Amino acid sequence: MILITGGTGTAGREISKALERMGVRYRSLVRNRAKAAGSASPNVDLVEADLSRPETLEAALDGVEKALLLTASSPEAAQQERNFIRAAKRAGVRCVVKFSAYGASLQAAHFFGRQHGEGERELEDSGLPFTMLRPNGFFQNFLGNAGSIQARSALHAPAGDMKFSAVDVRDIAAVAAHVLTEPGHEWQRYTITGPEALSHAEIAARFSRVLGRTIKFVDVPEDAARQWMLDAGISAWTVDKVLDLYRYYKTGAASEVTNNVECVGRKAPIAFQQFVRDHAAVFGGAS
Repeated sequence: MILITGGTGTAGREISKALERMGVRYRSLVRNRAKAAGSASPNVDLVEADLSRPETLEAALDGVEKALLLTASSPEAAQQERNFIRAAKRAGVRCVVKFSAYGASLQAAHFFGRQHGEGERELEDSGLPFTMLRPNGFFQNFLGNAGSIQARSALHAPAGDMKFSAVDVRDIAAVAAHVLTEPGHEWQRYTITGPEALSHAEIAARFSRVLGRTIKFVDVPEDAARQWMLDAGISAWTVDKVLDLYRYYKTGAASEVTNNVECVGRKAPIAFQQFVRDHAAVFGGAS
């Protein structure tokens, strides 16, 4: 039996869809079974548990051979991962697939990398067979810019001229689904990227070509970006960590391009312009 956590988030939903396309029956850990049941696939068994409450995890892990550990970004994520890994060890899980982050390590230059580095170290020290998935930033994060792109034909970000190899979540899901359903991925660390490293100016140019009108990139000072995110209702904790991530991107350290989508996910990686085509209605379509 495969168990997935985080199945209702951006990446988790796509991983669930990928497993369903493969006809795989799996178990999904949810905090509210009744709420999740309305949208659940026939191939999923829902189990109610909470990563912050270790005492709820034993039943969820009963009979599980492989588990996907995917936690939402939060101050509690590192403790939640410790809770899960220790429960998986007690339950005799044969392999834990950890959804980690690009550049994860205890010495990472950005907070999310260090936080995921803690989770990776916990998993390594547990003695459990593991696979680490380390995706770069998601194309889908640009959906948060849809309002500005649609109304003002502008892409705003505190990005400067940095380049990073962002990836479509559907490609991450393809890698995860194969890792979860096949042998031979134990002890591996897969960095997952898109097919090219792009600057925000280049991303704006791709928006322009697909949408049929000029989309300009506006480089926003960090203080202005902070205020915009706070005004949008984003928590101060999240704002600080997002800006920390942009500072990391500006070093150029996130521009590596790997072939793990092709080699492990067994598909061609989705190009950014295809992502825009697939969501053209959200961004305002072609004029």
